[in-house]
Amino acid sequence: MATTPGDTETSVLPGSVLVIGACGQLGLELVAALRQRYEPHLVVAADVRPPKNPDLLAGGPFELLDVLDRTRLDKLIRQYRPKQIYHLAALLSATAEKNPLFGWQLNMDGLLIVLEAAVAHGVAQVYWPSSIAVFGPDTPRDNTPQVTIMNPNTVYGISKLAGEQWCEWYHRKHGLDVRSLRYPGLIGYKSLPGGGTTDYAVDIYHKAVAGEKYECFLEEDTYLPMMYMPDALKATLDLMHAPAEQIKVRTSYNLGAMSFSPAEITASIQQHVPDFEVTYKPDGRQQIANSWPASIDDSKARQDWGWQPDFDLDKMTADMLLHLKEMQPA
Repeated sequence: MATTPGDTETSVLPGSVLVIGACGQLGLELVAALRQRYEPHLVVAADVRPPKNPDLLAGGPFELLDVLDRTRLDKLIRQYRPKQIYHLAALLSATAEKNPLFGWQLNMDGLLIVLEAAVAHGVAQVYWPSSIAVFGPDTPRDNTPQVTIMNPNTVYGISKLAGEQWCEWYHRKHGLDVRSLRYPGLIGYKSLPGGGTTDYAVDIYHKAVAGEKYECFLEEDTYLPMMYMPDALKATLDLMHAPAEQIKVRTSYNLGAMSFSPAEITASIQQHVPDFEVTYKPDGRQQIANSWPASIDDSKARQDWGWQPDFDLDKMTADMLLHLKEMQPA
């Protein structure tokens, strides 16, 4: 078996892993991390359509799957007998606001189909990501607590809040080992933005490396919690491999790393690209951002299973720019 850097002993996987929504921003990198940790042929990537770049998922099996198709999901579970399912398929915040009924159907029905299938087939563990979108305009914005007022005002946030309660219910009623994290905005260099309100913090790096100006859809002083993708992967794998008795929260854990504004990420980039220019033209995503936390209290994750991020803003900026420059056409 392969091990992750720093492992002191071989990681043993009790069966295969199924990653649903494998072609998304998180999915592509999570599949790669799992295939590095375990035998690649045991990590099954699945999505409603193949990846635009087939090489990204070429290291192991890929299956077509619409998560709303229970018959197809049952077939794949019988075929691969996964012990873990990572269910990542969702319509993100800004996109779901444009297509609310489908956003609800995919985000809510998709989760229930996966939970029901996991119970029916005896799948040991399910991972499902929540989001800071579960919070709303009446939630304390600074250092948002684990347990607090939650009145989301987006379809995405409503579906995530309902999903958290379903995860807790399936754990309580069926003993299903469901685990979840409330991700902040995720930033990575391996995929393009996917329709989220925090995606400006991905696109801005691409524009800087391309030598272009960037027009930001948020106001320059809008603070939001963010996280670099390597930290998101670390948190996900640490949570899923923690002993069950350490998992005290069965809705979803607050997860934090850094908080910054568009003005601050611009200044961080300008340390490396001094002539980079940003203008501001807020759109409907500003209202979504205004209803979300500015910073997160993730002390429960730190206490229960030892969460600790590795990246701050400037360290992330240096790494993002390095990798994006390497990916530029010759």
